[in-house]
Amino acid sequence: MEPRSHRLMAAPSRVNPGSASAVRGRAANRSAGTAGVMTRRKRERGSERREDLAVAERGGSGGTMSVRLSEGAIAAIMQGESVTKPVLQVINTRAIATGNGPPRYRVLMSDGVNTLSSFMLATQLNSLVEEERLSAQCICQVNRFIVNSLKDGRRVVILMDLDVLKTADMVGGNIGNPVPYNEGQGQQRSSAPAANAAPNKPQQQNGNVSVAGPPAPKYHAPSNQFSKASAPSAMKTPGGSQAKVVPIASLNPYQSKWTICARVTQKGQIRTWSNSRGEGKLFSIELVDESGEIRATAFNDQADKFFPLIELNKVYYFTKGNLKTANKQYTAVKNDYEITFTNETSVVPCDDAQHLPSVQFEFVSISELENTPKDSIVDVIGICKSYEDVTKITVKASNREVSKRNVHLMDTSGKLVTATLWGNEAETFDGSRQPVVAIRGARVSDFGGRSLSVLSSSTVVVNPDTPEAFKLRGWFDSEGQLLECSSISDVRGGSASGVNTNWKTLFEAKAENLGQGDKADYFSCVGTVVHLRKENCMYQACPSQDCNKKVIDQQNGLYRCEKCDREFPNFKYRMMLLVTIADCLEYQWVTCFQDTAEFILGQSAAFLGELKEKNEQAFEEVFQNANFNTYEFRIRVKLETYNVSILQNANNVAYGFYSLTSLRKRWLHPLMFVWRSFLRYLLTANTVSLGH
Repeated sequence: MEPRSHRLMAAPSRVNPGSASAVRGRAANRSAGTAGVMTRRKRERGSERREDLAVAERGGSGGTMSVRLSEGAIAAIMQGESVTKPVLQVINTRAIATGNGPPRYRVLMSDGVNTLSSFMLATQLNSLVEEERLSAQCICQVNRFIVNSLKDGRRVVILMDLDVLKTADMVGGNIGNPVPYNEGQGQQRSSAPAANAAPNKPQQQNGNVSVAGPPAPKYHAPSNQFSKASAPSAMKTPGGSQAKVVPIASLNPYQSKWTICARVTQKGQIRTWSNSRGEGKLFSIELVDESGEIRATAFNDQADKFFPLIELNKVYYFTKGNLKTANKQYTAVKNDYEITFTNETSVVPCDDAQHLPSVQFEFVSISELENTPKDSIVDVIGICKSYEDVTKITVKASNREVSKRNVHLMDTSGKLVTATLWGNEAETFDGSRQPVVAIRGARVSDFGGRSLSVLSSSTVVVNPDTPEAFKLRGWFDSEGQLLECSSISDVRGGSASGVNTNWKTLFEAKAENLGQGDKADYFSCVGTVVHLRKENCMYQACPSQDCNKKVIDQQNGLYRCEKCDREFPNFKYRMMLLVTIADCLEYQWVTCFQDTAEFILGQSAAFLGELKEKNEQAFEEVFQNANFNTYEFRIRVKLETYNVSILQNANNVAYGFYSLTSLRKRWLHPLMFVWRSFLRYLLTANTVSLGH
């Protein structure tokens, strides 16, 4: 039976004929002698009786907006009875320290009869307290809640959803004279059902606002069951018994038997590992309910068992598992603990939990990333301003090839950041229509400025159904697409519209001593190729797909790779080409590796290797034809230190190392033809030394 919680609305001037207000009104009418008013009241008395309930629901007279508390609701909740949308008053709120997690708030609430301090606010409602909408003396309607039992037998009520009906300044004081609720207490609850209610008795309020309405009903409901508006409170086990469902926020390592009902918002692929202690496999998922989120990992046999059963965005009951402290370095989940599946873990689908949330984001502005510490885990959202083609790289640790794609994201701050996608996400991403991209759990990197890397635990959502996405799309379509954005990333491997690529002349790069810090520096320049060193520009490499190690000729028709510890009957050619580039002020040697060298020479390494063995003159012509072409260069600069031994102690000698990371053909201004002719003359006359 529902408590009669009264809504906030303006009441008409008509009142219950039996109320104190009506008596005062009739007395005033008699003293004034207004017979017309009395005749009108007789005519309307029948309709007033029919509207009596509606007036009571609106809570009073004279147009005053009032609301009545659900008396006895606290006792009913604590005794496990069904209570639907009780109306309670907040007496006090208090923040509870939670370490690195989001703050939690404990709330002291009153139903006009009892007070209870065991109310906890779900983290998604924290904004109500932080914005001071939920404060002492305000009145709220609790739409959804969960009751959780602690190990010591105490009960905690988690408030999942509520509406503030009247703010504190509208109420002006505490309603009634409530007393603290004690466990086992039941005699203080109202005993009269609403249908047999005695004449209305106003509740007393410690302020200047009177609140009137019908007495609170007594709650008749089966014990230990809650309203359908709450999350699922129990699940049936295979044996037919029921296991109580607890919120994720209440999980801790001291619990051994628990069941949660949660939605799978992220599911990783099965990964394998191998080390000195053995080898194995694992996969991880992220779970969300209305109270919070948590990460769960299955190893070996459990990974084989649960991976095909668990589907993304589906809801399941999860029972039993080991809880341990979470390693925040490898996860963006906002929970101090994480779950490890065991042999006793069970996963059962739940079909009646549509109210559970999906992926939860806490977005930060792209402009804020400039001041965000390295390796921080953040959520970002932006328009895909541009994107690059998929490239393949070899991971040194595992010697395997993975796909990589850079995506350039922009938001309303006018800043642009580069986010790197990996694996299947890199291959399937389509940014051709400039979609809105939301990334949850990206890692902040300082590699060439500020950039983002998508981890295996990250979640990438294209065109998410969120208010932030709709707002961003509207802004971009109306004005953002015309905005000249500036990048906080040092974009590599491509050219993006509006991207700051740190343009410098070669003279400026040398004068600023780039590359002499702990990390490499990157800059872009326009330069002309004036010399290519063809000596030792190629080497014989391992033919394996994921290995580029130089092979040793065994002089028996076989070639040995020390890295792979194998012998092969063939090899492949790899290039490492030294090139001198020059601009209007300076020249510099740079090292070009495979793809870049082939681009400059216009031929593949395999063709050049064959050409060198068969036709040396044609091989030299390829290098001559590559001279005096102008490109946009993207250069990595790093000061490297080597040990040089000359019969005495070793002396450290430093060399500036310039390597080419990307380039693009540059079409020349007419005046550049004069400069190119001058360079050709210098090279022909041998007036410029092109040594180190």
